[in-house]
Amino acid sequence: MPEKIYIFDTTLRDGEQTPGASLNVDEKLQIARNLELLNVDVIEAGFPFSSRGDFEAVKAVAREIRGCQVAGLARAFEKDIDAAWEAIKEATQPRIHTFISTSDIHLKYQMKKTREEVLEMAVAAVKHAARYTANVEFSAMDASRSDLDYVAKVFTAVIDAGAKTLNFPDTVGYGIPEEFGAKIKYLVEHIPNIHQAIISVHCHNDLGLAVANTLAAIANGARQVEVTINGIGERAGNASMEEVVMALATRKDLFDYYTDIVTQYIFPTSRLVSKLTGVVVQPNKAIVGANAFAHESGIHQDAVLKEASTFEIMTPTAVGIKKSSLPLGKLSGRHAFKKKLQEMGYYLGDEELNRVFFRFKDLADRKKTVFDEDLVSLVETEVIYKSVPEHFKLLDLVVLTGTMVKPNATVKMEVGGEIKSISVFGDGPIDATYKAITHLAQSKCKLLKFAVSSITGGTEAMGEVSVRLEDESQIVTGQGVDPDVVTASARAYINGLNRLKFSKEMGPKLGKPEEL
Repeated sequence: MPEKIYIFDTTLRDGEQTPGASLNVDEKLQIARNLELLNVDVIEAGFPFSSRGDFEAVKAVAREIRGCQVAGLARAFEKDIDAAWEAIKEATQPRIHTFISTSDIHLKYQMKKTREEVLEMAVAAVKHAARYTANVEFSAMDASRSDLDYVAKVFTAVIDAGAKTLNFPDTVGYGIPEEFGAKIKYLVEHIPNIHQAIISVHCHNDLGLAVANTLAAIANGARQVEVTINGIGERAGNASMEEVVMALATRKDLFDYYTDIVTQYIFPTSRLVSKLTGVVVQPNKAIVGANAFAHESGIHQDAVLKEASTFEIMTPTAVGIKKSSLPLGKLSGRHAFKKKLQEMGYYLGDEELNRVFFRFKDLADRKKTVFDEDLVSLVETEVIYKSVPEHFKLLDLVVLTGTMVKPNATVKMEVGGEIKSISVFGDGPIDATYKAITHLAQSKCKLLKFAVSSITGGTEAMGEVSVRLEDESQIVTGQGVDPDVVTASARAYINGLNRLKFSKEMGPKLGKPEEL
């Protein structure tokens, strides 16, 4: 009988530690809802002790999500564990995840403690957590560079203290698959009470081997894997959830295991995480990249048309990617539009539907053909990405540019309920537009990143603009789409300004925890 592999998703915790990525409470909830649709077993919602904002986000996820376990991370300190429990206690299946380093290099330079002291702290932390819940996970940070006999000793002790899950992290992505798998096998064979718990792994991708190490661990006894959507996370990121899950599903001849993941939600969730974090998915990314199911070679194209399995080892629909075009146009009604969105996996409330439908009709008047990709982008920008109050609103934009004139932008905005407008010259149409918006918003933010891409092919394709803004150490991303790239740029900048204002009002984080 195939054995189950438990999927522990840490997109909301480790994934948010991606440089430049920051999620507010509403955005974490949106991702958590998709993770629930994916049917992951555990959602690690954050590190409650790190900040007021993270505490509230974890608490909100714990209150709403009913179909998954919800975990809160805590260092091996009572105050961290207490905060984690307060945040997750309303979950249907709360889990406290506590950790401490076990490698000699961490003990010497980071913690300045002996092995005996760390062992005592680990046991005390697990015992304290077990007073709140029987669902306690313990992680030995930097385990892959730790003495295995010492790790086995610590794991044996924390199982006796009440830990039900033992996590063996490859914290710095140091492991090589054959070696990493052998370490898991060694632990299974040298922990006398291992039958009372399951072994988990949390692999980082510094050498590009996170997924390979994770699969090697499964083959040698690990039954829980800690992963993120799109593989985001500290430095080079984590093991990618979609790659691990689809490897197990595709190579059943080698892996006699299964997960409960509803794979059709993989691609929509990937898009959502990318948009909300501002971390772009590379085109050649496995499973969810733009080129994952694209065939350029004529030989490949001919073969795929005859039999898809000649060059596709999985179907696009298996992970939620649709190839068909959208046959809707400017004469399409609201009912057909709503049905099409539902077929694509989007179930919107009346207010959200009205907002997206209005933008769709405007787009259909300006664009001959509207594709599925255009609809996805409209939903993302009008529903998903507008998850913060709109203090700044774009009302009108008129741009004059050309080879014989100095670019000029006239911008009309609503700022906190007050209508303002200004005309400004710039080095180009976007530069002029941004200078006008900056003046009206009275912003001192710094533009760290500006990226433009085309959603579909052709000169009438929707332009998609992503910006990253920084102000007083707060860093946010902004997103905008429109057939006119200057308008898309203005929408992205204003979206970023709204997110900056909201982020400041929420207050700064106290700092991110050490990684696993």
